[in-house]
Parts: sequence; structure tokens; C-alpha cells
Amino acid sequence: MKSLTTAIQQRDAGALRSMAGAAPKPQQKVPQEAIQVFNELFRQLKATFPAAMANFQTQDDLNEFRRQWVLAFAENGIRTVEQINAGMRIARQQEKPFLPSPGQFVQWCKQADCVAVGLPDADGLYDMIMKFSANRSMYRTAEDYPWQNNACYWMVTKLHALSRASGLTESELKKRCSQELAVMASKIRSGEEIPAPRVQIPKLHIPVPKEKALAHIAELKAKFGFRTRTA
Repeated sequence: MKSLTTAIQQRDAGALRSMAGAAPKPQQKVPQEAIQVFNELFRQLKATFPAAMANFQTQDDLNEFRRQWVLAFAENGIRTVEQINAGMRIARQQEKPFLPSPGQFVQWCKQADCVAVGLPDADGLYDMIMKFSANRSMYRTAEDYPWQNNACYWMVTKLHALSRASGLTESELKKRCSQELAVMASKIRSGEEIPAPRVQIPKLHIPVPKEKALAHIAELKAKFGFRTRTA
């Protein structure tokens, strides 16, 4: 067999491809608990989506499917059968008989996880923020607003203030909702007491990204007729 140096010197593409193919692929280590959780999921998926699961043609296809799902669980903190069961409850409600992607199923698990501890899902929290924004002027303070629970008060007021200060788009705010729900659900599950609403000292300055700051400056210049100095 040619050495790597000889193959390069002779520009032997076939030999180089053979060497590359023979090189062992690095294996990403995943927690054993993620593998066990996937095994339970696989059993339930076969029962819920029999036609879709029958599409795997080879063992390699099945192995790659398993690898992607196990990695998704390990990376997103899906570690218990209870989380899998919560995700499967939503999966069984779907009208289309297609397998969800690993990312979609992870979101279902997290969504159900939030509901289980008395929190809304990401869409529900976003709607709360929009409703609070529309009705805020009807109440003397944010603390007087009829909150569903203490956790909702802290999440909604925080995200409402952040959205106004940073000019978040709808998709950006919804992403923040998912992140905030994950943090709050973790606090509740750990037994942390969520304090009652209390008056908060407003922040006088909230940093914004450089791009948004420059865009705001350009907008003010255009509004008041200032010209940009040129060299």
C-alpha cells in the first residue's frame, strides 16, 4: 500500500480516498441515560408510526437515526422516560403520520415539561406578553395586573422590558420565551420558591447590539437632517 507522501507526490486520488475512508471516525461520547431513553422512545415510535419506521432499508440507516436522536437528547437535557412520555403524548395528537425530527420532538418534550409544572408553552407565554403590552395602561402598576401565577409575572415583565429595549422581532422574542421557560421550569422542579410580584427598580440603561445602536443613530440623523461627515 502506498504511503501518504507517495500518494500526494504521485497525485493518486484513488489512494488518497482509500486512506481517508480507512481513517476511523471520531466517536462522540453520549451519556448512557440518553441511550436508555432513546430505546424507550424507539419502542413507542414503532407503535405510533409503524409505516414511517418501516422505511429504514438498512441497519446503517437505523444506526444513523439512532445516533442523531441520542445526540439530540444528550445536547438538550432529555434524560428521563417521563420527558419521553410527555413528548409522545403530543406526538400522538398529530394528524400527519410522519416522524418528527429530533429537534421537533425535543421541543414537544420541553413544552409538555413546562405544562407539567404549571407554566404555559412558548406560544402561550408570547401571547401573555402581547396581552400584557396591550392592557398595561389599564393598571396602576405591573404588580396590579391579574397574573396567572408568580412565575408568569417574572417571565412576562422581564421579556416585555427586554423586547421594548432591544426591539426584538417576533421570532427573536419567541426564542427568548422558550429559553426563559426552560430556566423557570428547572427552578420549579428543583423546589425553588418563586417570589410574589414586587415593584422593580427600572433599569436606566440596557445595552443593545452595536448594529442596532448604529441603525438608531442613522435613523435620528435622517430624521433631523444631519449629514454624515465625509473625509
